[in-house]
Amino acid sequence: MRSFNRDYNEQRPVSVERGVQPQADGSILIKVGNTHVICGVSIEENVPPFLKDSGKGWITAEYGILPCATGSRYRREIKGQSGRTMEIQRLIGRSLRMMVDLEAIGERTLRVDCDVLNADGGTRTASITGASLAVADALEKLVSLGKL
Repeated sequence: MRSFNRDYNEQRPVSVERGVQPQADGSILIKVGNTHVICGVSIEENVPPFLKDSGKGWITAEYGILPCATGSRYRREIKGQSGRTMEIQRLIGRSLRMMVDLEAIGERTLRVDCDVLNADGGTRTASITGASLAVADALEKLVSLGKL
């Protein structure tokens, strides 16, 4: 038994709420135990210069932790992101790009924002899971509009 009364093989409870950001093309609030992450997707009708005229799309991610999300206040990264934050963003982006056929989405960029509201372990996996669902919702929106 762990010190917080969860067996070693017991999962944390998981819940997902869709459409939590009405202005986003796809958004999810995922709760994994006491870790809460909001993930939003914005679709842009362009790609980075290295993909121009390639017919392929792109997915990029940003990750952040709100100041009061941790036991002691987490300082905002105003003057630049830490190496940890940059690596987590890369991990999220790479994970999402492996899940989506980038040729099928055409020359569009999906910008994914993952903001940790409460951090109690597993923020990376919660972010990737929430972001993948938000991307799926954003792509479904493109399909419903006849753009995909």
